Amino acid sequence: MNPIDVSKRTLGVTFNAQGLAEVLVWAPKAEQVEISLNEGNTIIPLRKGEFGYWHETTDQLAPGDTYKFRIDEDQEYPDPASLSQPESVHGPSQAVDVAKFKWTDDHWKNLPLEEYVMYELHTGTFSPDGTFAGLEQKLDYLKELGVNAIEIMPVAQFPGNRNWGYDGVFPYAAQNTYGGPKGLQHLVDVCHQKGFAVVLDVVYNHMGPEGNYLGVYGHYFTDKYNTPWGPALNFDDAWCDGVRRYFTENLLMWFRDFHIDAVRMDAVHAIKDFSPNHILREMKQHVNQLMEETGRNHYMIVELDLNDTRFINPLEQQGYGMDAQWIDEFHHALRVTITGEQTGYYSDFTGISHLAKAYQDAYVFDGQFSEHRKKTFGIKAENNPGKQFVVFTQNHDHVGNRMMGERLGALVSFEMQKLAAGAVLLSPYLPMLWMGEEYAEPNPFQYFVSHTDPDLAEAVRKGRKAEFAAFHAEGEAPDPMAETTFNNSKLQWDLVQQEPHQTLFRYYQTLLRLRRELPALKNLDRKAVQAEANEFQKTLILQRGHGNQQVIALMNFSPQPQKLTLPIGAKNLQLVLDSASPEWNGPQAAEASVAGGAEVTLQPESVLVYQA
Repeated sequence: MNPIDVSKRTLGVTFNAQGLAEVLVWAPKAEQVEISLNEGNTIIPLRKGEFGYWHETTDQLAPGDTYKFRIDEDQEYPDPASLSQPESVHGPSQAVDVAKFKWTDDHWKNLPLEEYVMYELHTGTFSPDGTFAGLEQKLDYLKELGVNAIEIMPVAQFPGNRNWGYDGVFPYAAQNTYGGPKGLQHLVDVCHQKGFAVVLDVVYNHMGPEGNYLGVYGHYFTDKYNTPWGPALNFDDAWCDGVRRYFTENLLMWFRDFHIDAVRMDAVHAIKDFSPNHILREMKQHVNQLMEETGRNHYMIVELDLNDTRFINPLEQQGYGMDAQWIDEFHHALRVTITGEQTGYYSDFTGISHLAKAYQDAYVFDGQFSEHRKKTFGIKAENNPGKQFVVFTQNHDHVGNRMMGERLGALVSFEMQKLAAGAVLLSPYLPMLWMGEEYAEPNPFQYFVSHTDPDLAEAVRKGRKAEFAAFHAEGEAPDPMAETTFNNSKLQWDLVQQEPHQTLFRYYQTLLRLRRELPALKNLDRKAVQAEANEFQKTLILQRGHGNQQVIALMNFSPQPQKLTLPIGAKNLQLVLDSASPEWNGPQAAEASVAGGAEVTLQPESVLVYQA
């Protein structure tokens, strides 16, 4: 089988230097494959090649034209590697020449990963018109806030115009209702002009149900494994080479042709692959080759529900080479500390002592017995730097998978929201904000879809109701198909200038500025971190250092004032942030300067940050 050419996309329809269309489709199940143009009035047979590939070069297909593939003189289907689906998932594919886009970002250099401050957003609900262009209109606001990387939930074409994005069925096609491939390229170009890195959420562990025609073409799925979302993609069974190439080329396309800076790879623990060279490792090898050719840097960040450093260890240590991972355990420990909620996957977490361990060790479970999992879980992450772990107070999952989609701000006080923000932004890890948290957006983020298949739509409705049947006393789960569910999840931008939202926004700005300006916060040296919890008081002392500078954060998660003694060795401590200050609508300000060994009173649900 030919090795992957990292310099160009080969699958689907591409255009060569002469302007001819080069067609390549993997269809090992087919006896005959034709390309159908002009609504079936022009039929061009493809030639059969090796390993199940069919190909042809033609002058009858130009950029902007629509087409389908006809399999075995039977039905016609969209292109599995389509870049554009202007009539959604069941309609024809549209030929696009992505190389024609006029980029203006030659000056752009991807930020060092340790400097990333990410902001996760959903394109459809982030701006009033829910498009890439609408997102561009808000970049100056994000710049003012102080984040430098936007993380966009999946944009792969899904049915209808309302979806979280994890039901995508065309991994190469940017959602038509968001602005399609050209809209995404333009967004990335503008982001780079304004100094933002762009992280794109991609889904390589499953495919959505509606419009999923991959099985017609080839052996994309395997019965060897199951996922929570349906059949597992075939990365190690018979005919897996074509599947591995399909997803590897997809990843390379986002980096090379769309100038995406990093990907967040959804639930990679659900990618089942016992090949000698795991698909993630193989992808990383190809990305390294691409970076050598282009001189641009790209990062691979994974959502991983396994405390397994093999995923994030370098290739030369026989790891998979992923640059970073989401660390849910920090979130869980923080959430239990804040709310006391211990149901479901929170049941393993004791709260503040586990939060201190997360600051210190990244993984809370690194070899202990997990009651929730009923097994010993995890290994130690002693040699993995802070930049390899992404932390947050909330994200799309932890909000949207609640029955009513409540954000953290609906569950805790204003003071606790400020403390939670401090807990994340003062950590020695990469912080990520969830859209709207910086001004306490009250609207929920609920689960929504717009399937056009009535049976599937009804099945999703019933499934959502069944999932929350035990919670019927709290009301009905919102109808995922209803447009109101989607509209209720949109951000309310008029609130940003109102109180107390404006004060919280300024507070986040201040925290982010401190993180940029104080070397002890900016440098993610895990060896210079100490975290000590007092379970009785529900307090935590976090110490971070770099060079001669030290930062000490005192956190009080209890509803009463608590007295804490500052570490004795610290000298000339200057207060740089007090969440309880009246400046932030708090109850009472602390003393501006104290000495090591001094006793300090913390207001309820507050954080004090001292610099030495």
